[in-house]
Amino acid sequence: MKILAVCGFGVGTSLLLRMSIESACSQLGISAEVENVDVTSVSGLSADLIMSSAEIAGELGSVNIPVIVINNFMDLGEIKDKLQKQLSNN
Repeated sequence: MKILAVCGFGVGTSLLLRMSIESACSQLGISAEVENVDVTSVSGLSADLIMSSAEIAGELGSVNIPVIVINNFMDLGEIKDKLQKQLSNN
């Protein structure tokens, strides 16, 4: 599975989110490649899932990749819960 952690510039916030996603995936036993990217690069990339803030999710336009909105990038419980819900829907 490939997951994109997206923020405005693809550096600080998305790196923090990437590390949290990697921890959550490890705890859940999910094998995932997680990449942190900026919002403008998303349209040229392929992935199974995007995780980002509500503000950035609104800027993504019509990407054909499911988007999960994360409210607290440090909350592993929120990230794990939302990942499990998304995976159970597929």
